[in-house]
Amino acid sequence: MAKGKILVVDDEADVRDVIKLQLEQRGLNVLEAVDGQNAIDILKTGDNMMNVGVILCDIRMPKVNGVECIQFIRAQAPGIPIVVITGYPDTELASDLLKKGVKDYLVKPVEKEKLLAVVDAHISAGKEFNF
Repeated sequence: MAKGKILVVDDEADVRDVIKLQLEQRGLNVLEAVDGQNAIDILKTGDNMMNVGVILCDIRMPKVNGVECIQFIRAQAPGIPIVVITGYPDTELASDLLKKGVKDYLVKPVEKEKLLAVVDAHISAGKEFNF
């Protein structure tokens, strides 16, 4: 049974595809965004602001980058847990993002078990999806 929606924000289609496949095998409903602006647009659509349970967000993307996207989400939907997934680890940025409410910081490539464990933990601890 799907427990809300997971929004995957990454400009690399192959990364989104792998994450989507892994999450869908777990029975989760996955939305995809190609950059921060696309993610913001998706969140503003329909009931997504209420029903997205976890956001997995890359940092380095064209148009609106991950940091800008995270700032918007923190302001407009502070209850949605955000997990950063990046191929460019930066300890200072990670520390700053965690202070600003990001729940986890993962470095690509993320092992399937680690990804699923982090998503499951935030779904369990996060919002109720039974409306």
